[in-house]
Amino acid sequence: MKCALVTGGSRGIGSAVCQKLAEDKNYHILINYQGNQEAAENTLEKVKEFGATGEIIKFNVADAEDVKNSLTAWQDANPDAVVEVIVNNAGITRDGLFMWMSHEDWNNVINTSLNGFFNVTSFFMQKMLRNKYGRIINMVSVSGVKGTAGQTNYSAAKGAVVAATKALAQEVAKRNITVNAVAPGFIRTDMTGDLDEKELVKLIPANRFGEAQEVADLVGFLASKKAGYITGEIININGGIYS
Repeated sequence: MKCALVTGGSRGIGSAVCQKLAEDKNYHILINYQGNQEAAENTLEKVKEFGATGEIIKFNVADAEDVKNSLTAWQDANPDAVVEVIVNNAGITRDGLFMWMSHEDWNNVINTSLNGFFNVTSFFMQKMLRNKYGRIINMVSVSGVKGTAGQTNYSAAKGAVVAATKALAQEVAKRNITVNAVAPGFIRTDMTGDLDEKELVKLIPANRFGEAQEVADLVGFLASKKAGYITGEIININGGIYS
């Protein structure tokens, strides 16, 4: 059984990615979530509507022990399963000016985006190297490429994943494993629901927010066999806001 794991797969871009991978019908979809079980189950229903198979798997990407225990239990229950695609999508924001930022808000954001990438990817890395095939796609952000005021923690976390993407890509390329990052700008999701869209579109040459489906289409391509010669790349998808 060939599988694709999407962290933070229950809502927003993560859910759209699960549905796109289901539509492509190459993989059994593993939908990771931490808190919102109802959203995860809704995403699983949509995956099944595309005629694909899937399951939900609960763990906190920031908790190394939780990741290891949950994925080990899953692997033990599915000894023939091979995870070929990892989409490191889980992330949180705790925005605020740096001068007032708490240790907690700094650590939580770094732990989820950066350590989450490490915890999940490292679990599968040796298996991918043995199988001589893999697709690792890291969800970063325009904030991690250009920096965004009020998001020093988020920019730091995503910027670190950008650098890790480039380094890891060089280590594993000869084993037919690609490592790329996708850097969305303003995408219409729950995460951007509180933003002033009317004001922000003035900054975007394309004059609109992006849709989660548009990001998912890009991820679907990078996860496919067609993208075998693309690695170590950070692909911006932001309507021209930063180019």
